[in-house]
Parts: sequence; C-alpha cells; structure tokens
Amino acid sequence: MTQTLTLRRPDDWHLHLRDGAMLKAVLPESARHFARAIIMPNLVPPVVTAADATAYRDRILAALPEGSAFEPLMTLYLTEHTDPADLRAAAESGLIKAVKLYPAGATTNSHGGVRDLDKVRAVLEAMAELGLPLCIHGEVTMPEVDIFDREAVFIDTVLDPLRRTTPGLRVVMEHITTSEGVAYARAGGPDLAATITTHHLVINRNHILVGGIKPHYYCLPVAKREQHRLALREAATSGDARFFLGTDSAPHMDALKEHACGCAGCFTATNTLSILAEVFEQDGALGKLEAFTSLNGPAFYRLPVNEGTITLTKGDPVAYPSKIDTGEGQVTVFDPGFPLHWRVA
Repeated sequence: MTQTLTLRRPDDWHLHLRDGAMLKAVLPESARHFARAIIMPNLVPPVVTAADATAYRDRILAALPEGSAFEPLMTLYLTEHTDPADLRAAAESGLIKAVKLYPAGATTNSHGGVRDLDKVRAVLEAMAELGLPLCIHGEVTMPEVDIFDREAVFIDTVLDPLRRTTPGLRVVMEHITTSEGVAYARAGGPDLAATITTHHLVINRNHILVGGIKPHYYCLPVAKREQHRLALREAATSGDARFFLGTDSAPHMDALKEHACGCAGCFTATNTLSILAEVFEQDGALGKLEAFTSLNGPAFYRLPVNEGTITLTKGDPVAYPSKIDTGEGQVTVFDPGFPLHWRVA
C-alpha cells in the first residue's frame, strides 16, 4: 500500500552551487525540492563584499529553471579584511542572511579564511549587535591534530572561547560530525544551533576506507567512527530545535574527485529528501522529519516557514541518475548504499 507524507517545503541551510557551467547544472537539483538555501561563498575569488554577493545572487537567479520559486540566501566569506560597515549595510538591506567563517586551509577554497580571530573582532561584535548568524566550519587546521579530532579540538580551543568573548553572537555549527558537536550544541543556549548533513547520517569512516578508497564518500569534515554517526542520527531525528538540515551538497567533477589528491565533498542535492525519509523511517521518527527539514532552520534564522508543501510517497525503489552532466564533466550523485523507497510526488 502506498504511504504518503506531506511536509512544509524544506530549506537547505548549507549549500554549494559553485559558478559557471557547474552552477547551471546543479542548481535545478536543489531548486526542484527546496524553497531556500544558505549559499556558501567559497568561490574563486570568494564572495567577500556586498557587491560580490549581489553579483553572485544575480548569476544564481539567472540560472534558475523557468518558473522556479527557489530563493538563494546569500552569505559573505569572512576574511581578516572584511569591512564592518559593508557587512552591516548588506545585512540591514536583507542582502545577506549570514557570514561564513572558514579557518584558513580547512576545506575547499578556504585559503583566504581567518587565521587570527582578533583581527575580525569588530566584525563579530557588529554581527552580535545585528543578530546576524556566523556559520562556522568547525575544525582546527594545525598539522599536529589528527584529522578525526579536529572538530572536537575546535570546540574546546576556538568556538567556546569565541562565544565567551562575544556575548550575543549567534552561531551555527555547520555540518557537525561528532558526539562532542552534538553535546556542545545541546548545551549552548538559544544563540547556538547546528546543521547536520544527509551523508553524515549515512556513512562512517569505514565507507571511505574499507575495501579500497571510495573518493565519492570523502568529505570535509571527514566522516568519523560509527558512534559519532549514531549520535548525529539521534540528534537529527529527535525533533530538537537546535538541529536542522544543511546538506553541504558539494559538487566536484569526477575527474577531480577520482584523483591522486581528490577534492572533498558529497553531492546529495538530487536525492537528499528520499534518503532522509528512509533514515527517519528506519529510526521510527518520520513524524520528526518536518522539524528537521522545514521548521527548525527558519526558527533559528528568524525567517517565516514556507507556505508551500511537498508530498513524499513510498513505493517501489526510486531510480535516481548516478551522474549529473555539467557540460564540462560529470558529477557523481551520492549513493547511500541502500534502496530508496520514498520519492517527492
């Protein structure tokens, strides 16, 4: 018997759209199901000023399929040279909805990120006054810290001191991957929230390494031990308002993923809602899916929930394309490793 599930139309609170041919190829995959998305600013060159954000937003809107109602929510890439006045004007005009902190060298195109937080103190204080969220890639980058420990060390040595010295700063811990991240988000009070990706609910580090290196499961932050994946599943399916969906869907052409020094990122935009419905059903939490995808994020970002709805139906397994053609190369769609029975009607 066919089952149905109707949700408020969801949002994606962490999305990479890239630019140029890649943007045109992958944007429809998100616009098909999501009403809005927080757009990552780590282009080359990055989106660092209001003028940059305006230009990038215009390119996204021009690439939308005809009739699409998708709204890109723009962000600025925080650098040690960010102008507080420019940022304030961008926020007060409604152009940007957040600012992104990349520790320098933490992930794709993060070399221009922040090395010394004291140099962005004025920006952070302006953001606290405005109520503008700071979206944080929460990993340290010191070579002596094991890659699987970088998130936990960041919480203790960077995030917690940062929040203590900037009262009122609203922070999103993006793509958390550890039980430590879950625990800190739960204890952080009303100015702290966390996004969880689709793929971190599904894979652990064995998926990347056992039986040969699987480049399309390699992402940053890297997937951790099974105990951490289970902690993320419990948080996401709990209905707790501090946790919401940020897919971190991150397309790279196969030639750059399947490489001696392959790029980090999982491309999940195409099948995320099917995967999430399967995950939440497996955990007996289908009734909490709407909170995770459609309600908790708008509440933290102080935006209205979407008026429209989507309906998922359960039936025979869904056949998604394994690749998306960009015109300049193919992008592999994330494979969860199990059949998907839920589809967006």
